Amino acid sequence: MDNLNQSGNFVKDNSLNGKAVFVTGGASGLGAALCNMLASSGAKVIVGDLKKDRAEAVAESLRGGDVQAHAIGFDVGDPQASEHAVNEAIEKFGKLDVLINNAGTDITLSMAEMSTDQWLRVINTNLNGPFFLAKCASEQMKRAGSGQIVNIASTAAKRAWPNASAYHASKWGLLGLSHAMHAELRPHNIKVTAVIAGGMRTPFLLDRFPDIDVETLQDPANVAKAVKSVLLLPDETVIPEIMVLPMLETSWP
Repeated sequence: MDNLNQSGNFVKDNSLNGKAVFVTGGASGLGAALCNMLASSGAKVIVGDLKKDRAEAVAESLRGGDVQAHAIGFDVGDPQASEHAVNEAIEKFGKLDVLINNAGTDITLSMAEMSTDQWLRVINTNLNGPFFLAKCASEQMKRAGSGQIVNIASTAAKRAWPNASAYHASKWGLLGLSHAMHAELRPHNIKVTAVIAGGMRTPFLLDRFPDIDVETLQDPANVAKAVKSVLLLPDETVIPEIMVLPMLETSWP
């Protein structure tokens, strides 16, 4: 397994050599950390993001040497766009070994203030999107005889706080969906893991809560390393759920 060097970058190894991995929400935060980790481990990386230009910038930063990276701009909440994205990834690299459903969004409003469109945007991105993508990707994985799907959930799938009803509903739903995928796809030699990530130093939190104590948050690269550990398990073993928390996060036991 790799480690982070003193600059916080992943040290090159070939532990995922040749694997084709699709990361949604790959242009920033945990998604970008995952793409960097995968590339440093020899994987072929598909960077998916709502913003094509930012996805392309990440893909371009990964390219070089023997690293292959491809950017796809699409809305995960659009079923046709999601199917097209999976097919494009397979066409680009000839296969899809791993799907990481990382794209996510939130709207910090009370139920009374939230519009129907805002509710649906969160549900479509955080819950419907992973279903659309996994539905399509798993069919290819079945034909290949193996595959892995990683669903990035949140401690919001285990507890609740005010002004986040859509986010909680989507993440609790994603956790249940992930376990249902695990049960359904396991006989097809497809591993499914839900990653319950605690607070990270990413724009998702820092841009919305500028007063948050960053010392209580974790580096997204640490969560990426936990994901890598799941991807490197022996064929005979699967972890359906893993929780990765900052040591100093006080809102979780």
